[in-house]
Amino acid sequence: MTQLFKVLSTLALALGLAGCIAAPIDMTPQTQQRLQAQAPVRFLLTFDDGPSASSFWNPTDTVLDSLAQNDVQPNLKAVFFVQTGASRAGDSDIGRRVMQREHADGQILGFHTATHFHTNHRLLSPQDLEQSLSKGSTDIAAITGTPPSLVRPPFWNYDKRTFAAYQRHGMHVLLTDLSANDGKIWGFNASPRRRANMLRQMSEVRERIASGELPTVDGVIPVVVTFHDLNRYTARHTREYLQILLDSAKATGVTTAPKPFYDDQGQLLQAAMARTVTESAEPVQLPGIWNWLWDGDSH
Repeated sequence: MTQLFKVLSTLALALGLAGCIAAPIDMTPQTQQRLQAQAPVRFLLTFDDGPSASSFWNPTDTVLDSLAQNDVQPNLKAVFFVQTGASRAGDSDIGRRVMQREHADGQILGFHTATHFHTNHRLLSPQDLEQSLSKGSTDIAAITGTPPSLVRPPFWNYDKRTFAAYQRHGMHVLLTDLSANDGKIWGFNASPRRRANMLRQMSEVRERIASGELPTVDGVIPVVVTFHDLNRYTARHTREYLQILLDSAKATGVTTAPKPFYDDQGQLLQAAMARTVTESAEPVQLPGIWNWLWDGDSH
């Protein structure tokens, strides 16, 4: 009942605050000074819930087109956390074709789910979780030639049991620093305050960078960003989101690398692995309400 109350309270809070995004955190002279000692950032793009199985204006294909050709930096690489058991995603002929394209384009396929729905792994029995992880690994390996090394638990939610299961399958948990809050797929899925949202979150990440919380990999600090490639609004605005990230960094005093996004698969994987969670009890920082929602419950 306590957990149910917490979830319902969260939903009520989210609805009540719809459209209300806090202002960016002001940068103090101390933060500004500390930032000067830090490496520039490079955005590590990730996409959840795909690939789309749509035969009409496939949003995942649109995202891939935008990563390949845009006004910021061509041939960008990202991590796509795929659902291989969902009929609206990877468990379809179109979905498998899109995953093959992702691999051919040099993108990284990570594991999200292999169940029919976007199921929280903690709700699966040990047997069902094992079956899901095995199926997902096999499905992805059939396309890429190797099992996935990255996993993003649905709803960011894991515990000691599911974390240990990931490790047995050679999967490492990658969470996020920034989120477009674009997880809604049906109904009203636009993001009218996308700039204000990213600006606020970037100011929060800036404070973590200034405090030395984020690691440096090959001379840059990888900042993980999450989108959803099933969202048609996101697909239509992918190129704009790239510019929003650059604008938000500049506005909050965060220096970006000469190449602000990853365009090399090997470097992308190395950076992603450096940002993974090393143990289930490790404190993590998620954007928005997620830390409050899972505090004391997940890890």
